Amino acid sequence: MLEQMGKAARVASWQLAQLSTKQKNAALEQIADLLEQESDVILSANQQDMLQAKESGMKEALQDRLLLTPARLKGIADDVRKVCQLADPVGQVIEGSKLDSGLDLQRRRVPLGVIGVIYEARPNVTVDVASLCLKTGNAVILRGGKETHKTNLAVVSVIQKALERCGLPADAVQAINNPDRELVAQLLKLDKYVDMLIPRGGAGLHKLCREQSTIPVITGGIGVCHTFVDETVDFDKALNVITNAKVQRPSACNSLETLLVHQSIAADFLPRLSEKMAQQKVTLHASEQAMPFLLQGPAKVVDVKPENLIDEWLSLDLNVEIVADIDAAIDHIRHYGTAHSDAILTESIRQADYFVQCVDSSAVYVNASTRFTDGGQFGLGAEVAVSTQKLHSRGPMGLDALTTYKWIGYGDFLSRA
Repeated sequence: MLEQMGKAARVASWQLAQLSTKQKNAALEQIADLLEQESDVILSANQQDMLQAKESGMKEALQDRLLLTPARLKGIADDVRKVCQLADPVGQVIEGSKLDSGLDLQRRRVPLGVIGVIYEARPNVTVDVASLCLKTGNAVILRGGKETHKTNLAVVSVIQKALERCGLPADAVQAINNPDRELVAQLLKLDKYVDMLIPRGGAGLHKLCREQSTIPVITGGIGVCHTFVDETVDFDKALNVITNAKVQRPSACNSLETLLVHQSIAADFLPRLSEKMAQQKVTLHASEQAMPFLLQGPAKVVDVKPENLIDEWLSLDLNVEIVADIDAAIDHIRHYGTAHSDAILTESIRQADYFVQCVDSSAVYVNASTRFTDGGQFGLGAEVAVSTQKLHSRGPMGLDALTTYKWIGYGDFLSRA
């Protein structure tokens, strides 16, 4: 089964690589239109997945990721249209020069070929990945989780219908429709056809892919994100940023999970934090040192456990720690962070510069929310993933991250005929 899918994807990738930007954009516009026209079918399939998720006891945070509403589906379709407006990187000459030998040498962007993506309860990923891959001339094989099985089948069916209407191969976007986990193991070994693999899920999935894949793997998306509040900060401004980072969409990988507060302001700042978080129904998980100050406010406060510091909450829960200084904050992030997104709230440019220099995450913020780590927010369009590694791509992966390059040399007797 997967061998056939791989072969079909490879053949489709050769055709996609020859398309003009105009042809690719026409296909994306058709996909966006059909997503809206066939929204009833997609939403009905999603409701079946949601019913099964509730019956199985899925966490609310994951249910939120799984849920599609008319507004969310409209937003997904609009994101596809935004990809149409982005510059097509394929064919871009990264650099070029005339060598002493007379050879005219260029380094030119080209599609990667075939991309495999494994993900869980996120039906929007199906469309995001497909649109970015198509824009860059790549074929894609998708393997969503069993919890989003029916939704994915409906969405991929719409995408394939749109491709066929545009005279393009439906095999350019394929989904593994069998939930058998053995097929994941087979996909990891499909290096004859798949050029890059992107897992989007929990730590277990990432570990599995790193250890067993014979295909280059881009890991990321796990966000134990931190914000350090230093001793110079304006309390009101800081609380607004913290609220956005924690509350706007707590189930996202770029939401705030651990707040680090300078010890010199803790007695004044933490009761204010408790008031703000109580309004948002956030439970605070306090260190022993932070506990007495947080108990002065109205928010629900419990003891933080060691395991809370190394995993995502993805819910209205926030770890709170007091640190001695900026170096202690940096040490904490280095120990517990996942190199996703971390921030400092400060009035000191010196402190800000030091934090940016020392924190080695894919995205580092000064006086801004970690929620900005997103392809759309960065102006990249939809993202295929957020990479927390350093090779090939880092941070939100947009169009450029789905290309490679080839060297092209021209001799001096090329006819223009």
